[in-house]
Amino acid sequence: MQRYTRDQIAARVAQDIPEGAYVNLGIGLPTKVANYLPAEREVFLHSENGLLGMGPAPAEGEEDEDLINAGKQPVTLLTGGAYFHHGDSFAMMRGGHLDVCVLGAFQVSAGGDLANWHTGAPDAIPAVGGAMDLAIGAKQVFVMMDHQTKSGESKIVPQCSYPLTGVACVNRIYTDLAVLDVTPAGLVVLEMAEGLSFDELQAATAAPLLRPQ
Repeated sequence: MQRYTRDQIAARVAQDIPEGAYVNLGIGLPTKVANYLPAEREVFLHSENGLLGMGPAPAEGEEDEDLINAGKQPVTLLTGGAYFHHGDSFAMMRGGHLDVCVLGAFQVSAGGDLANWHTGAPDAIPAVGGAMDLAIGAKQVFVMMDHQTKSGESKIVPQCSYPLTGVACVNRIYTDLAVLDVTPAGLVVLEMAEGLSFDELQAATAAPLLRPQ
């Protein structure tokens, strides 16, 4: 089964971020999106540790250890970028000032519920961070993740079995197999990996899928 690479997923998400948007990229896979935003498109990248106006990752050897994102990865700052207290950063998130946030996930339900901070396993380390604030504060929530776990279980489910980050907050899901819209009618398949049939995608997905109208 052919799958999108992580860089291809990031590039696909970048296509859907509009001109002038204020965007938070979550820890992990979502940070790759910064490397695929077109240079001619003005997008303001936010990090909850207190940055606005982040650029792509620095070239090797040009990292600034004092300039990092919320995942402790080195970043660059574009002309006009700003630093500020993380309390002000969370006020931006909670106040509805972000147009888009891109988050990773353990599970997403058919209704757009998000579980991305804890698997509930007794030996798992919870990692709440700013995800709960972003999930309910951003105007649109995009999720990037593998379609299945390493053991082959679907991460897109009828109902989340892990502790929730947010309820009915996800708008679009990008995986290594497909791009899905969360709608009142259910999960609508927008795109699929090359060579993948709808039936094959449905077989890999625990929640029911809908063909685009």
